[in-house]
Amino acid sequence: MASTPRDAIIDRASATITASLIGEAPRAIVRSFFDEATFTASHVVHDPGSRIAAVIDSVLDFDPASARTGHASADAIIDYVRAEGLTVEWLLETHAHADHLSAAPYLQEKLGGKIAIGRAITTVQQVFGTLFNESTSFDRDGSQFGQLFDDGDRFSIGGLEAIVLHVPGHTPADLAYVIGDTVFPGDTIFMPDFGTARADFPGGDARQLFRSIRRLLSLPRAARLFLCHDYKAPGRDIFAWETTIGAQRDGNVHVHDGVDEDAFVAMRTARDATLDMPRLILPAIQVNMRGGHLPEPEANGTRYLKIPLDTV
Repeated sequence: MASTPRDAIIDRASATITASLIGEAPRAIVRSFFDEATFTASHVVHDPGSRIAAVIDSVLDFDPASARTGHASADAIIDYVRAEGLTVEWLLETHAHADHLSAAPYLQEKLGGKIAIGRAITTVQQVFGTLFNESTSFDRDGSQFGQLFDDGDRFSIGGLEAIVLHVPGHTPADLAYVIGDTVFPGDTIFMPDFGTARADFPGGDARQLFRSIRRLLSLPRAARLFLCHDYKAPGRDIFAWETTIGAQRDGNVHVHDGVDEDAFVAMRTARDATLDMPRLILPAIQVNMRGGHLPEPEANGTRYLKIPLDTV
């Protein structure tokens, strides 16, 4: 999966989208699942011909008060996949989420598929491995994942061509996946009436985020965009997670056409300073930097997550 120059990558992604839009290539079928507890949209995307599928940004249920995990969200995906007769070949993560735990290993056990994330996950593992004082038994080389993607890597989901875009800024490891005429940008951008992701996590950078978003918005206007989160913008009563590149360019409240980089950075920096840390950041990062695997049981058979005091 050799990478190519950034402009050529976008050209190829745009060609992939256009081929699907005009009927020269299959059009992706997407079914989304929304977890209101974490405001997360997970997506199952499949090729209608082969019925080969990928699951993007799955959710493992977690109650922080009782420290219990559950599988209701993941089981809904499993039920759909089986009812539709789909074969899951990929379990794609857009980044190591700070707001929910990944269910990728559970889905892999039930449905198969290869767990994938961006190669820059190793940077995240280094930072948070140190924060949580992980022992040398915690590998910081991304080996917990089945595939580490680089910018411009290409793969297939049946007859659908998929292209990987590295879109750092929210975190160093964020990816967007272009699959047929669809784009899955993770946390880089939200619905037009809500704006963009925060950039104040370790390794985040508002200027880099702006450039990543503008790269995404250079894709064809008709491309369908399936977002990872929604929080109901003021005045909107329903959750929403599907839009288009064109709608974002015309109306995103933070980054529509005409907003320059310095203005965005000033806005994003000021806004981020007012935000609380995500409710599940400490458990989520510990699990997600392991590819969704829970820590190994200790001598008493119980798994433990750490809470570093006065540090985060």
